[in-house]
Amino acid sequence: MPKGYWIARVDVRDAEGYKDYVAAAKLAFDRFDVKFLARGGAHEKAEGPGRDRNVIIEFPSLAAAHDCYHSPEYQRAAAIRQKVADGEIVLVEGF
Repeated sequence: MPKGYWIARVDVRDAEGYKDYVAAAKLAFDRFDVKFLARGGAHEKAEGPGRDRNVIIEFPSLAAAHDCYHSPEYQRAAAIRQKVADGEIVLVEGF
């Protein structure tokens, strides 16, 4: 079965508030057995405007990526994130 991925690009407006998001999101990520492939760190804006923080999260499947995003645990975390950061998240099926 193909893996599923979240690709998130984020500009954090409130670093202290973002810590609350990270703590809340951990509940969902622990439940769905995720693997972080990239989480912040050095990056190069090769094309387009880019964002300051880039995250790639691997899930066992696209369905698991979908279920995690829509879970009550993650939606509580997302509400925090949306107050302290701007960004995009896409869910992608891998190979």
